[in-house]
Amino acid sequence: MNPDLEKLQPYPFEKLNNLKAGITPPADKKHIALSIGEPKHPAPEFVLNKLTESLPEMERYPSTKGLLELRTTIATWLTQRFNLNSICAENNILPVNGTREAIFAFTQACIDRTAPNPTVISPNPFYQIYEGAAYLSGATPHFIPCLEENNFNPDFSAINTQTWKNCQVLFLCSPGNPTGAVLPKETLKELIELSDKHDFIIASDECYSEIYINEAEKPAGLLQVCAEIGRDNYKNCVVFHSLSKRSNLPGLRSGFIAGDAEVMKKFLLYRTYHGCSMGLHHQLASIAAWQDEAHVLENRKQYKKKFEQVLEILKPVMDVEQTDASFYLWPKTPINEETFAQRLFAEENVTVLPGSYLSRTIGNINPGHNRIRMALVAEVEECIEAANRIKNLINRL
Repeated sequence: MNPDLEKLQPYPFEKLNNLKAGITPPADKKHIALSIGEPKHPAPEFVLNKLTESLPEMERYPSTKGLLELRTTIATWLTQRFNLNSICAENNILPVNGTREAIFAFTQACIDRTAPNPTVISPNPFYQIYEGAAYLSGATPHFIPCLEENNFNPDFSAINTQTWKNCQVLFLCSPGNPTGAVLPKETLKELIELSDKHDFIIASDECYSEIYINEAEKPAGLLQVCAEIGRDNYKNCVVFHSLSKRSNLPGLRSGFIAGDAEVMKKFLLYRTYHGCSMGLHHQLASIAAWQDEAHVLENRKQYKKKFEQVLEILKPVMDVEQTDASFYLWPKTPINEETFAQRLFAEENVTVLPGSYLSRTIGNINPGHNRIRMALVAEVEECIEAANRIKNLINRL
């Protein structure tokens, strides 16, 4: 077996299940899960209809590169959303079966194992696939803490020159999971300059880009910054997007990667052998989803309502702030985060995720210590009920 498998830690939800093992929550309180970032809003009916209409397409093999119509639709969406000057559906875009699969595969394709000390730089806390993908590609992850004093974004100035030289892939997550923080454009420009100097790929996970509170302040994207500085070849820059959060379609497993045509060419070669082409019925349903913004706007309205009402309940008793974007809250806990999550489940039948399960301790610092991730994915009434139960627990502490 691959010895690098031994480097993988249990996934956060496995740790959470162990934390809850043997506990019987109160039977008179319905369980409310705020732990998993799985949207609970209804999937758009027109997308489901298109999926049903397209079921006969299962009689045909799909190509790895995907339908030109899908790639063209994605190119149009990217251009309109991020004010791009140009992007080529033929050379700059590949559909993927959800970004989790794509991020893992992309890392395997990018890492040069023959280089000395291949390194993948990642935010901390982080989406756990960044770490697993790094280890299994033969690289070493280098974590940058996302602390409150830096607005929960990584402090890239703390990375030394040798680490930048060893870096082959820099993972960004903006808006961040779990912090909801958005990277400023100036930071992205600085990172592009560093990429040019040290020749590493910037892989920006932007799956939460369409969930934000202020309609006048959309989160900026990496390709958007490329366009603003005239980098229309997107050299060493790629982005990942998904319909899971944007369109409440986590089960469709549909997203895309877009950016540097040379990188895309090599990644397509990898994917041809990887055997991961998206079903044609999923592609046709995806086209319908990417072409519509009305359901995305309604989605944001629901999240905004949940944030407003939950924060009104929790702010008087808890150190919690509105995040820049995403559907997460990242509050401080009055006691150890594991103990808090355990008691919340045991006494109030609400599940949240301890922040330390999403982080690594580096230099005696774990950015998730005394924090929890709350995913406001349930319906508004359930989120309000969960907030009141959390308030009740805090009042008893």
